[in-house]
Formats: sequence, structure tokens, C-alpha cells
Amino acid sequence: MSNPQQLRYSKEHEWLSGAEDGVSTVGITEHAANALGDVVFVQLPEVGDTVTAGESCGELESTKSVSELYSPVDGEIVEVNQDVADDPSLVNSAPFEGGWLFKVRVAGEQEELLSADEYTAYTAG
Repeated sequence: MSNPQQLRYSKEHEWLSGAEDGVSTVGITEHAANALGDVVFVQLPEVGDTVTAGESCGELESTKSVSELYSPVDGEIVEVNQDVADDPSLVNSAPFEGGWLFKVRVAGEQEELLSADEYTAYTAG
């Protein structure tokens, strides 16, 4: 499993893209998707919601368990991925592409996030 180098990662297994016009995309990592198993339902934050880094902002339900979705940054939700709401299996089949979860207008710095190499080492340990 490879983690794209251009992304940043949280210890809660979310990824964050670089900001374009202050907006970053968030999803869960392939590691998390594999650990969850087949995702059958997602509860995403709503457009306009304010999220706080490290706090729950939704849920992912799989055939094995329910897992909290955490925001890796502070900010405001500007878009949610309706395709994932309609077809949650995208989280498993394309976690870094079509399986993204939401876009957030980032407020402040993302100091606690890991590089791809740091995240790979974190999940290997």
C-alpha cells in the first residue's frame, strides 16, 4: 500500500490535500479503509458546518464496525462527496481518488499532520 507523497496524514487515518484557494480535500487512508472492511454507510458533515481538528465530524459504517470520522484541520465544510454518500464502497475502491469525503476551507495551520513517510512508519509500528 502506498500513501501519496503530496498528501498529509492524521494519526486518526485521514488524509488532507494541499490547499487550493484555501480549500483542502479530506478522505480516509487506504490503511483505514482496509481496516474497516466494506464500507456500507457514510455520515458526512454538512456544507457550512464548522469542524475542529481532531474532533469527530461524521461516521463510517462497515460490515464490521462503526468508526468515527475526524477532521484533520479546523475549518468550514464547503463541499461533501455525494458520490460516496450514494455509493460508500468508493471509500474502499478509491480512497485517494473518487472516495474522498469532504472539502474544507482551512482555518489556521495544520501542525500535527504527518508526511507520507511518517504516516507509513506510524502504521507499520
